[in-house]
Amino acid sequence: MAQLADDCFAFGGRLIPLEEALESARSLFPPIDQSQTLPLTAALGRVAAETIQASRAVPPHDNSAVDGYAVRHVDLNTSEETFLPLNGYAAAGDTPRPLPPGTARRILTGAAMPPGGDTVFMDEDVDTDGEKVRLPAGLSQGANARQAGEDVAIGANVVEAGRRIQPADLGLLASIGQETICVKRPLRVALFSTGNEVAEPGETLKPGQVYDANRASLYAMLRQAGAEIIDLGILPDQKAAIETAFVRAQETGADLILTSGGVSAGDHDVVRLVLEERGELLFWRLAVKPGRPIALGRFEQTPLIGLPGNPAAAAVMFYVAALPLIRAREGAQTRTPYRIPVTLDFTHRKKPNRIEFVRVQVRPDSTGTLVAHKFPREGAGILSSIAWADGMIALEPDRLSVSPGETGWFTAFDWRVSA
Repeated sequence: MAQLADDCFAFGGRLIPLEEALESARSLFPPIDQSQTLPLTAALGRVAAETIQASRAVPPHDNSAVDGYAVRHVDLNTSEETFLPLNGYAAAGDTPRPLPPGTARRILTGAAMPPGGDTVFMDEDVDTDGEKVRLPAGLSQGANARQAGEDVAIGANVVEAGRRIQPADLGLLASIGQETICVKRPLRVALFSTGNEVAEPGETLKPGQVYDANRASLYAMLRQAGAEIIDLGILPDQKAAIETAFVRAQETGADLILTSGGVSAGDHDVVRLVLEERGELLFWRLAVKPGRPIALGRFEQTPLIGLPGNPAAAAVMFYVAALPLIRAREGAQTRTPYRIPVTLDFTHRKKPNRIEFVRVQVRPDSTGTLVAHKFPREGAGILSSIAWADGMIALEPDRLSVSPGETGWFTAFDWRVSA
């Protein structure tokens, strides 16, 4: 897009830095306070509403890490091999029996260590005739024996409130005997697109119309993020229609309204106008590219994020602006996006005082170095760039150019690590 004027002040007023906007907007996105208790099998991907501490140790007892022979370390010769008579057999699940001094016990992986025993020799390191075992010198005390609580200690936080539950979390909860967990209920998001030029896929396009790509993409992104979606369809650029949709979103219990289009400075961009009359509009012009026109505010008491109408800009701004606020609203822990240093293989120039998100693929070169390759076209409406790219390079406000061989910071298009 060619523009003759310096766009830092186009349409009046300063462009708001992204981090400043997000920090100020968080007060409009308080976490929901409703929760539900679920069995572990239904809790994957949900946000923990409580911190769960371990009431028991994992493992609950000292146990063997290998198949071998349990001994008292004090019975071993320090400089030469030791011969000890065998005393019994221990398998996982057996009740441990004390180990008499001066003896060794056959033990299998996971079996509880016998009282008195503190060290285990591996099968590969010993010889036995079935009555006694020959043990080499040099094994340290406690070798191959797992200590009670070495995985989870009594009183340790197993899952903290605000954490999104992952498969390993469910395993840890099960390991301490937990059957259920209290989680935040899913966030309910009302979603719609705006624009007289936008049509549903399957309809016959009229002259000047395009199909609604944004709603399909944003619907999928919200689903990946764990939201329940109230799909309000496509709305015309009419103030009454937009207001009606906002009211319907409230009546259906939406925790958040997410729109695309209608937030720039055009004559038909009425989302912004409705918010200014019946709500609160904090920011609608951010110092970013793509995605400068964005609305962060609320309609009456319902928080709202208004994304740009251009599909690539809408997708980028979902990851960098909408997703952090969605996480805040659902009560999830805040986190810094994962940024990976990569080598850039392209030339790029940008204007000062704004962050520019460059869509890239990242591939290892012949030496294993991760190299970022830029999509050949940069337009805010080129959704194919998002489908092609693995993620984006954020070019800082004061970085005005990029040359091949320089380093950039890569963030993946992935809801788990993007914000």
